[in-house]
Amino acid sequence: MPQPAPDAATTPDPDPGTATPDSAMTEPATAATAAEEAATDSATTRVTATGAATAAGPDAPAPAGRGAEPAELVGPLVRGLTVLRAMAADPAPRQRPGDLARATGLARSTIDRVATTLVRLGHLRAEDRDLVLAPGLARLGNAYLSSCGLPEALGPHAVALADELDESVSVAVPDGAGARFVHQATRRRAMAISFRIGDLLPAERCAPGAVFAAGWTADQWAGWRDRHRADPLDTGFPALPPRPGGPATGGGAATGGAATGGAAAGGAAADLVEERFRERALAARADGWATDDQLIEPGLVAIAAPVHGPAGAVVCAVSVVSHTSRHDADSLARHALPRLRATARAMEHALAAGGARTAGGAHHDGERQDGGRHDSGGRDSGRHDSGRYDSGRYDSGPKEELGAEFLQSLARGLDVLRALGQAGPGGTLAEVARATGLPRATARRSLLTLRHLGYVRADDTRFALLPRVLELGYARLAGLSFAELALPHLVDLVKDVHESASAAVLDGDDIRYVARVPTSRIMRIELGVGTRLPAWATSMGRVLLAALPPERREALLDRAEPQPLTPHTVTDRAALAGLLATAGRDGYALVDEELEEGLRSLAVPVRDGRGGVAAAVNVALHAGRGTAGQSRAAILPRLAEAAARIEADLAEVTRWSPAGRA
Repeated sequence: MPQPAPDAATTPDPDPGTATPDSAMTEPATAATAAEEAATDSATTRVTATGAATAAGPDAPAPAGRGAEPAELVGPLVRGLTVLRAMAADPAPRQRPGDLARATGLARSTIDRVATTLVRLGHLRAEDRDLVLAPGLARLGNAYLSSCGLPEALGPHAVALADELDESVSVAVPDGAGARFVHQATRRRAMAISFRIGDLLPAERCAPGAVFAAGWTADQWAGWRDRHRADPLDTGFPALPPRPGGPATGGGAATGGAATGGAAAGGAAADLVEERFRERALAARADGWATDDQLIEPGLVAIAAPVHGPAGAVVCAVSVVSHTSRHDADSLARHALPRLRATARAMEHALAAGGARTAGGAHHDGERQDGGRHDSGGRDSGRHDSGRYDSGRYDSGPKEELGAEFLQSLARGLDVLRALGQAGPGGTLAEVARATGLPRATARRSLLTLRHLGYVRADDTRFALLPRVLELGYARLAGLSFAELALPHLVDLVKDVHESASAAVLDGDDIRYVARVPTSRIMRIELGVGTRLPAWATSMGRVLLAALPPERREALLDRAEPQPLTPHTVTDRAALAGLLATAGRDGYALVDEELEEGLRSLAVPVRDGRGGVAAAVNVALHAGRGTAGQSRAAILPRLAEAAARIEADLAEVTRWSPAGRA
């Protein structure tokens, strides 16, 4: 990132930690922290808390009314999250710093320092002059999904229902005036129907929203009304297609057009939306389920049932989603409702048995919804435990390396957020401070800031993450294909070794190239994405075949009937089986002029977060540029490093999502 000049319009920002009982715990970088906050804060001066916020001691959340601003706001954390939200909401995957400055209202120098910090933390990636959300950002959303426990506890039930009905199934939690998806079990069809984990829908336009609204208080209805009147076109919901025309009636295809023509007409349309939404909420309360009859977009129909926690509150909603080419709303209910209700009951039993750490959701006003808890062990038994927070992991190295360009308060605040992901049903200030290795005064300020922004709730002395954390780019990252994940690392690998690099997956008896970065040499290997080659004769194919169960591997070799492609091609079945065994043992395969004379390639597997081989990556070069041993010594370590980086990204974005598409 460019090295910006400090903001001209700044306000000194003393460390308020001295006003708490933690004042004896001096931060090693207190002066630097205060200076960085002053240099990035052009609009806000924080006031040291001296009243009730500190009288209760550092372990008690500061009392705050609805919309109240905490006395100890961490400015760099606020602005860092503002940048991440702006990037996640923009439909363009790449943004320029100048565009972010205009979108957020922050000074360009502030954007530069925030971006430098987020790039260093692995949450953003800098590509030329652009910024892109990086897979490492998914760690924040994974922290929430891990802490709530719902995907782990309820996901198997959703998958079983999807298999039984042959329809897509979703689990959503309440988030403000909307419903946010936390699990998806999709069907693969040409007319695919699925939202991404992290997507938020307005409550009035989806079946889970009516289920949640059935239990809303007057304050929650008032909050929803304010949101809808301020944004009648639902522009604040990037997952939705834009509404045609003016403010919609909320009835989708079944309720007619939009009202236009001035404030009076707009108000009448909003009233009609509310009237029909309340009718749907009352019906959901009476019937115990709700319907979405093309409210989101024409052709999409869904039914949803509530899932209650042990204390009786609605924790989430489970939905069955279909298309009008298969069902209308009535036939979907006849087809799916009995099994949907049975699945909801099974999910409730799982929660009662301790299958989820928390309810995972929040009412519009931020009140907690009750749920169970689970043991902190679980599903991540593969090579990458992407959601685990390592105790005491805060690293002061970036601050020492980048100086004033690295916003330590932002890094620490995100560290606190991730630490809460391992706090089960919530963590106290003391527990979060121990987990991060930060002074309690520092951790407390971050927690209060996150609470103010709607990412954390406070119950007595405990703090817990809220589903709004998923708005920080999780849906976009969860939708990345394997090729999109691998490509940046292949680009870096090609720059390093000056040879072509590719990624491929097994497709039947062949490999299929899904990503490729050519070198700039005059003599280079020309293969494009989509190219298919026999798996047995290629380096990537051999590492992929080596990972198959023995019976599948033997069946493929029986079908392949290898033929010599060059004088060097290995075609003997026993010899090929030996080469595959060697590739499996050594973790790489080298194919030297077997596919084409003069072509040498070296490949390693890419494993997903559960330890299975998902793909392979290779480097291809001309055999005349050295011996096979020289090529292996020069390229294999760098190739293995690139594969490890791809694996880490793949583990992050697929931890609670289906494996990335090729």
